[in-house]
Amino acid sequence: MATPPPFAGEGTLHRTLTFRDLVVYGLLFIAPMAPVGVFGTLSAKSHGAVALVYVVATVAMAFTAHSYAQMVRVAPQAGSVYAYARVALGEGPGFVAGWMAMLDYVLIPAVAYLFSGIAMHALVPSVPSWVWTAIAVAVTTGLNLTGVRTAALAGFLVLAMEIAVLAVFVGAAAVALAQDGPRHGWLSPLTGEGGFDTTAVLGAVSVAVLSYLGFDAIATFAEESTGGSENVARAVLTCLAVAGVLFVLQTYLAALLAPASPAELAAKPAEQGAAFYDTVDAATGAWLHDLVAASKALGAAFAALAGQAAAGRLLFAMARDRRLPGLLSKVDRGSGAPRRALLGAAAVTLVAAVWAARRADGLDRLVSVVDVGALTAFALLHVSVIAWSARRADGVPPRHVAVPLLGLAVVVAVILTASRTAQLVGAAWLGAGLLVLAVQTARRRGPAR
Repeated sequence: MATPPPFAGEGTLHRTLTFRDLVVYGLLFIAPMAPVGVFGTLSAKSHGAVALVYVVATVAMAFTAHSYAQMVRVAPQAGSVYAYARVALGEGPGFVAGWMAMLDYVLIPAVAYLFSGIAMHALVPSVPSWVWTAIAVAVTTGLNLTGVRTAALAGFLVLAMEIAVLAVFVGAAAVALAQDGPRHGWLSPLTGEGGFDTTAVLGAVSVAVLSYLGFDAIATFAEESTGGSENVARAVLTCLAVAGVLFVLQTYLAALLAPASPAELAAKPAEQGAAFYDTVDAATGAWLHDLVAASKALGAAFAALAGQAAAGRLLFAMARDRRLPGLLSKVDRGSGAPRRALLGAAAVTLVAAVWAARRADGLDRLVSVVDVGALTAFALLHVSVIAWSARRADGVPPRHVAVPLLGLAVVVAVILTASRTAQLVGAAWLGAGLLVLAVQTARRRGPAR
């Protein structure tokens, strides 16, 4: 097997992250209670089979996790999908993969910061959401600049808090079910209400897979893992499995206790966003509602911390290869963090998050951009696995082609079902990236002689 091309720059990251740290970063980025915001939408779309939706979504995303685990062994570099496409497909496709991934890694933190600002504003209405958003950016950026170990420790404490709140919800839901029984059939979260509808479930899966965006960020820490690429590969798969179990468990319980039926939620789209909180209120009381809201506010901010750290590594890797300004490839000797890349990512995130916080449609606009960027990067990841496997001298193991093909089919299906706005924004960003690539290629070739 050929070795990946050498690094073009001189920046070197410090190997300090353990297997636990990597899983913490991945779960932080995803957020253990990610389904809270989309529970009502998924219930309406799937006719109540929301737990089954997450079972299928976990299996679908496992194809992508498998591809990440394969390629991180081939190219254990900080750039993640940028590095994988560069090694397997060439410099041009590598740049395109990194360019599209930037929409994911740089703007997902903006979405998370915005969620945090909105949740804090709900708890303290006297302070505008954009102010809370800016505070969250400042605090988490400061933690990231102190070094990956400090940020990982802070992230572990917050993740423990989030899982504790989730455990409280599970316990309270179990008590409510034991005392009063379910509002819906015990199997309805897996079969739906009024008959199973395959089309409805698959349509909801295309939305649910977006809850998993972020587990792939683990791969950006490949150069900082004490256990090398094997630890990173195991962490990617472990993170997805843990998230899948948590998502299925909480949505199953919420679906049993939901006061509104899937048909009622479908008829009243405005109530879908608060459906999970309404379920908590009806089943356990307002005290848990406030606890979940506070947990979401803090958890979202630290999901952004993990995302910002991943974004910094992506910018660092592309700058080290002279695909972005070289000043972003510098590593701070004391903290071992790519400070300039982190500050660059933080600046873009701050502008995007505050802009969105001051607009009524800001959240929708941000999410539509992020989704297509991430999914396009996933598609190039699967193509990279297939291309790399085809070049192996010892033959192509069937699963190294079958798994990425299945993953590619899932990703393409989700892109095709995305909103028209998301598709147009993604196409525009891709066009801009191709233009930048053409300019860089022309400059590298120099004037004709």
